[in-house]
Amino acid sequence: MDLAFTPQEQQFREDIRHWVKAQLPIDISHKVHHGLKLTREDMQRWALILGKKGWLGHAWPSEFGGPGWNAVQRHLFEEECALAGAPRVVPFGPVMVAPVIMAFGNRAQQERFLPGIASGEVWWSQGYSEPGSGSDLASVKCKAERQGDSYLVNGQKTWTTLGQYGDWIFCLVRTSHEGKPQTGISFLLIDMKSPGVTVRPIRLLDGESEVNEVWFDNVQVPAENLVGEENKGWTYAKFLLGHERTNIADVNRAKRELERLKRIAQAEGVWDDARFRDQIVLLEVDVVALEMMVLRVLSAERSGKSSLDIAGLLKIRGSEIQQRYTELMMLAAGPFALPLIHEAMEAGWQGDQPFPGGALHCAPLASNYFNMRKTSIYGGSNEVQRNIVAQTLLG
Repeated sequence: MDLAFTPQEQQFREDIRHWVKAQLPIDISHKVHHGLKLTREDMQRWALILGKKGWLGHAWPSEFGGPGWNAVQRHLFEEECALAGAPRVVPFGPVMVAPVIMAFGNRAQQERFLPGIASGEVWWSQGYSEPGSGSDLASVKCKAERQGDSYLVNGQKTWTTLGQYGDWIFCLVRTSHEGKPQTGISFLLIDMKSPGVTVRPIRLLDGESEVNEVWFDNVQVPAENLVGEENKGWTYAKFLLGHERTNIADVNRAKRELERLKRIAQAEGVWDDARFRDQIVLLEVDVVALEMMVLRVLSAERSGKSSLDIAGLLKIRGSEIQQRYTELMMLAAGPFALPLIHEAMEAGWQGDQPFPGGALHCAPLASNYFNMRKTSIYGGSNEVQRNIVAQTLLG
């Protein structure tokens, strides 16, 4: 197993680094490096920049308009973007639904939907979870009844991340009650501007509405928006979740946030505490181990060997690391992790300049800590993932 990068790959990294440095808006990278709120406009602005270059779908094959990069090149691109302070690409379009459309959609659907995703102009949302149907997605109840050339959709989705910005939503819907629950699910693409679609924000601890409820009241959806075959949606859903779980791991963001943790610890004077520094070192070991796991897969793919499907493992370890670094940041800041004054932060209160008695870069670390509790639940809870990994490896 060779984990070293070739000279060509190192040159690719340098080219990406220079391009990102030249194209990434400074105000956006400042927000990312200091944990400031990113607006829809911030996220969309970076998506459009990537889209114009043809790199928003950087993992796409060239036949669908992507750069056709191999796994190592994709990893290096993601790492350089993360370290430079680029926002995470909102995954629902380019990372999640696009591969489903490529693999299971028909030519008309590919020609209709993929260009808007690739350019960053169309914002997609995910309609999977429902009240009572989270990790157990086979129990979804949102119903789609076939009526001639369309489906009539009724029901509810919840925890829809950034759903308030969505133009389109891909949904798991119940089209049959016969047989096993998994066999009656279909994969439907729905225009969120359709009559009968209602988005209701869910207010979180930090005062934001990152997640939403989405209601469907007799929403008419053209049958041509059905991806693949009716009642085969469970297959497509599992395919999509593999992409989501790998994306959740996000080792590159962990490396960036580890450096931020060190800066906070030094600014707050806890860096000299050997016990606290030990905790940072233990976290760094976990981050390096996660990166080695990713590079192992890349090495296997580069050599043409079949690699172990470790999406579940990546999701488990990546989510635990994210929770740990937000916890250590909050502990390092102490009481200064608590303030959450939106007006002050929007005016630049949270930045590089210290104020008497504390460091401004610490807030709102407590809200970030609470927000990251979700990572071990969404995309398939870690408990379920451990069962899947055990069954795969042990039989």
